[in-house]
Amino acid sequence: MAFGGFNQAPESAPMAEINMVPLIDVMLVLLVIFIVTAPLLTHSVKIELPKASSTPNLTHPDNIQLGIQADGTVYWNGEEVPAAELPQRMKTAAAAVPLPELHIRADASVRYQNVAQVMSTAARAGLVKIGFVTAPDEQR
Repeated sequence: MAFGGFNQAPESAPMAEINMVPLIDVMLVLLVIFIVTAPLLTHSVKIELPKASSTPNLTHPDNIQLGIQADGTVYWNGEEVPAAELPQRMKTAAAAVPLPELHIRADASVRYQNVAQVMSTAARAGLVKIGFVTAPDEQR
């Protein structure tokens, strides 16, 4: 399509402008379409849910306090336990419902090997909830 004018001067340059009117028309049409369809996408279904009155059944598992002294002596809830008897006690505790938590209180100077052996024995017996009990820092 040729663009021309009535002025036939030799210094006239071709017109190189982008016509923005059709682009603005398209954008306005898209805006109207989105305004019309947006409420249709966010509708929700009204349903009547059943009502039930109940209280949660909170069963707190027993805690096993396991103390380990620096010399490797193990205490089960304050009672000294021989090393040979420890796996059997842990298997018996693991069979309880709900599964008890094992709280390990280890002396600050106990060897890591002793703590790791107790944790390994507990894991083999089925006690998977293991926690460490520490004393709070009093320097603060």
